[in-house]
Amino acid sequence: MSALVSLVVPVRDAASAKSRLAADGGAEAHARRAALAAAIALDTVSAARAARRVGELIVVGALPQPIEGVRVVDDPGFGLLVAIGAGLAVADPAAPTAVLLGDLPALQPADLDAALVAASEHHWAFVPDAEGEGTTLVVASAGLPHSLRFGPGSAEQHRDAGYVELDVPERSGLRRDVDTLEQLAALGRLAEAGSVLLGPRTSALL
Repeated sequence: MSALVSLVVPVRDAASAKSRLAADGGAEAHARRAALAAAIALDTVSAARAARRVGELIVVGALPQPIEGVRVVDDPGFGLLVAIGAGLAVADPAAPTAVLLGDLPALQPADLDAALVAASEHHWAFVPDAEGEGTTLVVASAGLPHSLRFGPGSAEQHRDAGYVELDVPERSGLRRDVDTLEQLAALGRLAEAGSVLLGPRTSALL
């Protein structure tokens, strides 16, 4: 059985996160966006914490509510890659390390477990988003540094950096990150069709 993974999840403050999920800039829209961002983050982290292949779980940033078994460290405030670096810096150096985006409201623990087990067959591995352009998860074997490429076109860049793409179904919640209203609507349709299961907090708001 593969070793337990030290998992880093960057989470932005809900008040400033997910600006593309608001149809307008009014106060009501801002409040809805903040509530939704908080729900998505909590559902993602809760699912990750329930995964059996995850050892220590480190959240970088602001977790809207405490979750048992989750360590929270401050975000240095210089962007996503610096935030991730802050989490990796305090992770167990003897364990494999992984970075999971904090906006996966349909994530299921079993899907994350399966990906982490598959990743243990490679030095570096990654999971692309549903569109095949971004990245939702990267994993590195114990003792190996990451070469992170999060941002536009990160899937291809992670391939070029030596990460092996894992075979994860397109409809898996592990590939369904939510950055835009279109992605949120698509995920809602999949949930209505029974193709994905949304986390309870996100589902309640939708």
